[in-house]
Amino acid sequence: MDTIQANDNLGYIGEIPVRNLWLLMLYASHLFRQMDDLQKRESEDNPDDIPDLVAEILARAVERRLRRNLSFGYQPRQAILSRVRGRIDHIHTERRQLLHRGLVACRFEELTVDTPRNRYVRAALEKSAKMVQRVDLSRRCRALATNLVRMGVSREHLIRHDPSVNLSGRTDTADRQMLAAAQLAFDLALPTEISGSRNLSSPSREPRWVWELYEKAIAGFYDVTLTQWGWKVDSQQTLRWNTGNMTDRIGDILPSMRADTVLDHTASGHRIIIDTKFTSILKSGNYRPQTLASPHIYQIYAYLRSQEGRDSLADTASGILLYPAVNCSVDESVDIQGHNIRFATVNLDATPGEIRHRLLELIDPALVK
Repeated sequence: MDTIQANDNLGYIGEIPVRNLWLLMLYASHLFRQMDDLQKRESEDNPDDIPDLVAEILARAVERRLRRNLSFGYQPRQAILSRVRGRIDHIHTERRQLLHRGLVACRFEELTVDTPRNRYVRAALEKSAKMVQRVDLSRRCRALATNLVRMGVSREHLIRHDPSVNLSGRTDTADRQMLAAAQLAFDLALPTEISGSRNLSSPSREPRWVWELYEKAIAGFYDVTLTQWGWKVDSQQTLRWNTGNMTDRIGDILPSMRADTVLDHTASGHRIIIDTKFTSILKSGNYRPQTLASPHIYQIYAYLRSQEGRDSLADTASGILLYPAVNCSVDESVDIQGHNIRFATVNLDATPGEIRHRLLELIDPALVK
């Protein structure tokens, strides 16, 4: 167990030191999967430039989209017309006695560029214009947002992660990168109390938010980096109990198991189940100064033992409980009933290169040689 020194420039989320949350946001985002290798290296080497990089990617994607025309979509509308279009709104028509004036209230769908997706991108451009450091990039984002408005995209208010935007729906490559950049731009534009050259969110007031961010960042990093070496990466995978003799209602009340990240390497016969915990790895115990959290051990133990016999990788699967480093660095392991369980920390106060090195080293030291 090694003691680590805190960096003077870092912020704290509760008791956990974090140098740059934007790097975690990038790893957790869909945009990280859309970036080319050069963009990934640039963002990791200079995490303070991530907002400008995201805005640049967003602006380029919007410019390409404008050259090909914006995506159209059918949007529901209501209008009072002189002829029937779509379906008649009989109640509205009768209540206002429109037929006496030769009019009719109609409900119909109209093909338009004023779709939730385009409104979402327009709003993200305006967010980015306020967030970036480069003056020319800020002007570029504002100009693109204005162009979208002129083309018919309304300024209707959209909440962050509006479900009507349907970011995961059917899109071409240009739209996927544009929407992924827009989504990350919204995340990066959240207000903060953490010291730094720009603003970002204060997850200490939203502990669940930052826990999920850390969890998604680890899964996102492994998804992008390990697939090139033949690993299969699944996040939030549901693990089923090996049940039998079930009573009628037990299925309604038996809790499910969901692993944060599952890594499979079929060629070598390795499976690693990672459970991320955004808290200190060591607690004060009743009979000793420091101890691991018993519930966390029981949880990873259940993930491993419950899957035995399901496939060739399950019987020898290993587990990692991964924590952010708080005052000390820990890397210990033990074999329990045929499964190796590792208790490890990653120092979020480290440089992006050191964080990358640590995360790869946990999976296979050969990956960082």
